[in-house]
Amino acid sequence: MDDLDALAEVCREEDLWFHVDGAIGAVAILAGNVKPRLAGIERADSVALDLHKWMHIPFEAGCALVRSEKAHRATFSLTPEYLVHETRGVAGGALWFSDYGIQLSRQFRALKVWMSIKEHGLDRFGRMIARNVEQAQYFAGLVMKHPHLELMAPLGALDIVCFRFNPGGRDDAALGVLNKEILMQLHEQGIAVPSYTTLHGRYCLRIAISNHRSTFEDFDVLADAVVRLGTALVAAGTAPARP
Repeated sequence: MDDLDALAEVCREEDLWFHVDGAIGAVAILAGNVKPRLAGIERADSVALDLHKWMHIPFEAGCALVRSEKAHRATFSLTPEYLVHETRGVAGGALWFSDYGIQLSRQFRALKVWMSIKEHGLDRFGRMIARNVEQAQYFAGLVMKHPHLELMAPLGALDIVCFRFNPGGRDDAALGVLNKEILMQLHEQGIAVPSYTTLHGRYCLRIAISNHRSTFEDFDVLADAVVRLGTALVAAGTAPARP
């Protein structure tokens, strides 16, 4: 996670706009075990976040917060004759959403956000996010304990773990073939639905934990399944060892 305080200081010194792309991670400020890592986000000129991700708001619910009301309004404000603001009637009022974005009108997406927060409360969302982070740490621990599982990136402050099955004796290309097949079988057998990525040219499995129904036992199942599938594929000759 970027050092937001340091970036804020650079932007202050260089007179730059400080924008934080908090698409998934910004809402983690609700979780006590993540909040200290987000120090400095309060200094941003603008923050983008997607509430349909870690807060489970029905798709889609993106949000952009801009510190300067004057700058935000001045960027988009346009008042042709047919949109003249009035002090009375249906055109009355100083706040027009058409002055805060490209769209002249928009759907009432804020309603579902308001209803979810009113129903569950921000504290409950914070507890759920904190538990997902703890589950990522738990799974990373399982990976590091097993001799045939390899952590592919240092564990960060959020919910993502990148790893691969590595029984040894194989180069990165062979391990990529092996782990891709493990991924396909995890999906096809209905065990779990991780994704994948490549880090420094090496294929790896990737989990991003954001389900409020996930349990710690689910990650025992995943680790065991990866080892079981990988061991069977090695025995069957998938991704043969180096000669």
